[in-house]
This record gives sequence, structure tokens and C-alpha cells, in this order.
Amino acid sequence: MKYTYMVRCHDGTFYTGWTNDLDKRIKDHNEGKGAKYTRSRRPVTLVYWEEFMTKEEAMRREWAIKHMSRAEKLKLLEAGSCQTG
Repeated sequence: MKYTYMVRCHDGTFYTGWTNDLDKRIKDHNEGKGAKYTRSRRPVTLVYWEEFMTKEEAMRREWAIKHMSRAEKLKLLEAGSCQTG
């Protein structure tokens, strides 16, 4: 399984990424081994994820979420914290 996920950073901002191991990726973010963006904004909290069969699907969804406005991301969070794609 591949995942597109969104975390809420300590400063209230969101970061979106994709991974094949969701638990490890969140742990990496919180240990400062994740994305450069999240290193100075720890701790992060997983707030949303979607499951996909392929890396390409997960990456496509990551791109779409990263191009959403903050208001659109908040609506996505209101819709549910877990989705299967």
C-alpha cells in the first residue's frame, strides 16, 4: 500500500507527502529525519491519509493536495481523517 498523508506541524501549518510506510514516515518527521520543512516545526501530528495501490496514484494525490488552499485542506480534514483511494 502507498499513502498520501497530511500532518499538522507544531506551528499550525500543514505538510503533505507520500510514503509506503506511514508509521515510519511520521516517526521520521518527528525525529527530524523527514522533510526539511517539518524539521523546525516539530512535533507533527498525522491528521489525514489516503491509501493507494501505486506510487503514481499517491504522488498525483500529493500534488493535488499541495496545490489546495488552506481552506480547502481544512474542508478535506472535516470530511474525514482516513480515506481509501
